[in-house]
Amino acid sequence: MKSPPLVSIVIPCYNAEYFLNETLESVFSQTWQNFEVIVIDDGSSDSTASVIRSFGSRIKAEFCSNHGVSAARNRGTELARGEFIQYLDADDLLTPDALEKRVKALVNSNADVAYSDWQKLEEGEEKNFYLGKIIARRIEDVHDDLQIALFTDFWAPPAALLYHRRTVEAIGFWNESLPIIQDARFLLDAALVGAKFIHVPGVQANYRVHKTAISLSCCNSASFVQDCFQNACQVEKIWKANGGINSKQLVALENVYGQIARFFFEHDRLKFYEVLAKIHNINPNYLPAGSKALRYLAKWFGYEQAEAIALAYRQAKRILVK
Repeated sequence: MKSPPLVSIVIPCYNAEYFLNETLESVFSQTWQNFEVIVIDDGSSDSTASVIRSFGSRIKAEFCSNHGVSAARNRGTELARGEFIQYLDADDLLTPDALEKRVKALVNSNADVAYSDWQKLEEGEEKNFYLGKIIARRIEDVHDDLQIALFTDFWAPPAALLYHRRTVEAIGFWNESLPIIQDARFLLDAALVGAKFIHVPGVQANYRVHKTAISLSCCNSASFVQDCFQNACQVEKIWKANGGINSKQLVALENVYGQIARFFFEHDRLKFYEVLAKIHNINPNYLPAGSKALRYLAKWFGYEQAEAIALAYRQAKRILVK
């Protein structure tokens, strides 16, 4: 009888002493038992190493200097032997049936990426966490074009995703040039290499939302938006190389660049002009989406002046609210 496929669970961690034990216990509680656990300690300065060593031979571990989460995942992937790869952040949790449901879904459908519903773990008082909002939506609910949905508004944490090895190998590596939104980009990269996705209903992952904003996207909004800009530039280049940008992709790029431009108009005017040049390069007649008022202002006064008026309005509103 053929043995069940092996799942490699790759966990990058950095100063995760408060959460890693619970995360690993959620792995060892899986109903699907044919798995290996690979933990990459990315230069932690707390007691993370002690937590890792307490699990002994049940996990394969490496201790590296700090190079970032993508580098840690890349190293974990190099060590992985499984037919399927489950990336898991060191503070997130798998429900007991997560691997079993996703593996069966991928095997039965011959799909490449399984994604499940997930639930937020909201931080309360005294660092306690309670069950929060359930995120249950399909990619096609965001956009009928898979790549556009993943480029724009669909996101799921690594804990909610299981990848077939062939797709991971086709992608090649986690994008280390995007330190903040690399997980969103890896998911998009799966679509860019032609992966087939399957939705597995039901909550199978718990994603921690920290009040202390340890997540990079919360810590530094300017860096987060810069990552989004870098990602958009890269995706535009890929789409151009793959037969040219179609009308739907053009709209998606305009919307993403437009959101980025609005942020930088207020916070970094030089960067705003860099983004604006990208917008005008793909559409010289660009008008912003979203607010009708902003769109009309752009028609009457030009886009840059419209943003100036909108910014003045937002600033005045903030003062009045105070």
